[in-house]
Amino acid sequence: MDSFFIRPETLADIPAIFEVNYQAFAHYDEARLVDALRDARVFNPELSLVAVHGDRIIGHIMFPPITIESPQSITPAIALAPLVVHPDYQCLGVGAALIEEGLNVCRTLGHRIVIVIGHPGYYPRYGFRSARANGIFAPFAVADDVFMVLALDPNALDGIQGTVKYPEAFDTIVGSGTRKSKKVDSLS
Repeated sequence: MDSFFIRPETLADIPAIFEVNYQAFAHYDEARLVDALRDARVFNPELSLVAVHGDRIIGHIMFPPITIESPQSITPAIALAPLVVHPDYQCLGVGAALIEEGLNVCRTLGHRIVIVIGHPGYYPRYGFRSARANGIFAPFAVADDVFMVLALDPNALDGIQGTVKYPEAFDTIVGSGTRKSKKVDSLS
């Protein structure tokens, strides 16, 4: 494959982002989730990145804001959700490049904690580890090995415990249909 580059999404990219999400997941849940997060204005456009090959969007990653809440505190964090690569471009390093660039942008913008629900054989290579082992819990049933956290600076998780609270769009889009249990498997 020829080269590709990564940049923040633009308004002109919205239909192509919807399509790449649909193509990667073979259903509309994640595509509708991205649109709902964007429409609710609960994301930073700098944290919605696209991978572009020629004039085609071949991948997308989004980092919407979340919180980790306990009776004593509310800690801001970021979710990595969703990560998609068009099926024609999978296993070529596009996803890895999107994750690495996205995490770099998160660090640059001062974010300290990232949560992901994803493949336990994939995300640890970027430093993600069990969230539950760090006292961070999902608001729904999910296997411990797929619910992971990454500290973007060495002390980010010191004293942090609680339950993750996702933006309402996650409940209204992904959790609205019969696919609620699929949410756990397909957010990234």
